[in-house]
Amino acid sequence: MSASHAAELPEPGRRPHHDLLGTGSAVLQDGTKEVNDHRHARTRADVHDVHASWLNEVAESASRDTGGAPVELLGDYLSMLAEAATSGREPRPCELEAVGLLGRRAAELGVSAGTAVQLYLAAARRLWQQLPMVIRSRDNQAVRNAATAVLHVVDGAVARLAEGYTDARRQAARWEETLRREFIEDLLRGDADVGRLVERAEPFGLDMARPHQVALATPAGRLDEATTAISTLEHMIVQEKGDREVLVAAKDGRIVVVAPPDPDATTSRPEPNTLGDLMLAELDRSPRGRPWRITVGRPYPGSYGIARSYEEAREGLTMAQRLHLRAPVIHGEQLLIYRVLLRDQPAISDLVHSVLGELAHARGGAEPLLNTLNAYFAAGCVATETARRLHLSVRAVTYRLDRIAALTGHDPTDPAQRFTINAAALGAKLLGWPNDDPG
Repeated sequence: MSASHAAELPEPGRRPHHDLLGTGSAVLQDGTKEVNDHRHARTRADVHDVHASWLNEVAESASRDTGGAPVELLGDYLSMLAEAATSGREPRPCELEAVGLLGRRAAELGVSAGTAVQLYLAAARRLWQQLPMVIRSRDNQAVRNAATAVLHVVDGAVARLAEGYTDARRQAARWEETLRREFIEDLLRGDADVGRLVERAEPFGLDMARPHQVALATPAGRLDEATTAISTLEHMIVQEKGDREVLVAAKDGRIVVVAPPDPDATTSRPEPNTLGDLMLAELDRSPRGRPWRITVGRPYPGSYGIARSYEEAREGLTMAQRLHLRAPVIHGEQLLIYRVLLRDQPAISDLVHSVLGELAHARGGAEPLLNTLNAYFAAGCVATETARRLHLSVRAVTYRLDRIAALTGHDPTDPAQRFTINAAALGAKLLGWPNDDPG
């Protein structure tokens, strides 16, 4: 600051003035009310221009110090600092409220919270570096009072700045989450306007023209107990697959993942490190939610393809639960035979009743014989392995198989009759027979 500027500021021990702030009040010298002729002639507008020019220089310097942060974010902050240093005035509530709005503005402009705070601290530092020219002749107490007043303004302004910034980010996050949830609902339902859906997909990085697959993950407990795993899942899949077209969300108590197809998705035997395997590895790191059951639909192109893959994964989850499949990851390709069986439910229900109906009249009911039949087919039709899995003797297993043949008229040990009774046993699993009798 030049000497002429410093001459306009109060001398030590005198009543504070407001020339620095552009109010036009006279400066007192030697305890008298005399003023110099040239100062008396200066208009209030002239003083305001000097003050504004100086603060503008401070603001521009602070902006450069922070890599070009917008000067508009300072608002009247520098005036509050200058007034606090020269008169000790505390900031008014309305002034701090204005700083909070500037914090919201910083969030809207995409300025980071750290940069916004640095701008305010740099502005305070730059202003204080020039203020000692004004107060150099004051006593130590006056300097301490000025520093305290300035720090009080900095403390209050930065706090409100951060508060406004946080409120804006929180509101934006809630809005983005609402848009995300509505978009996913429409995307998975498959009946939304295609053109509008393509536009809404762009902010999420999804190219609707490309094929996508959908995976569902169901926890053992409630999903809200495993929400911490959701936040890291999307980042991990993007890193591993090297494609940013990944969308992760929660829906109906499950985790939904929309992602590009696996490189081997066209084969019937998925290899390791597929989408389902990556999800399971990440979710198993979480202490909550285990064990997880994951089903992956096959990839399809277009917006309707995502809805189709989702339905396939959802249907696969229901089948895996009914069939009591042990594998934690089930791919759509592995359940094609079951989908064929269920495609004509009246026909499969008729098959179950026609082939297995007499088992319901056996001593102990149909369930022990059905369990034996399913274990026998799962063991590759080997009686000794079936006995091991059921914790029975081989003789008990062969007796049950003979009993099944006698009741149904279909011998499970005869390769020529095996397919019919195996299909009926699978249909019984899918339909929940005999507990949930579809007949």
